[in-house]
Amino acid sequence: MGSQNATPGSGTSAVRLQVGNLDQKVDELAGAVQALGEKMDRNQAQIIELLSGLVGKNPNS
Repeated sequence: MGSQNATPGSGTSAVRLQVGNLDQKVDELAGAVQALGEKMDRNQAQIIELLSGLVGKNPNS
């Protein structure tokens, strides 16, 4: 069996600390995903622009 903490609320404090750390990591990951999505949108727009130039058509018309 695993050892238990001698102080009755210390396990809860450790869990709260871990949840806080995970929360921060999730927020960082969400920001990275958003930035990646924005980069993909820019790249897609650039690809459309380049392909449209090749065929001589305006994608906005």
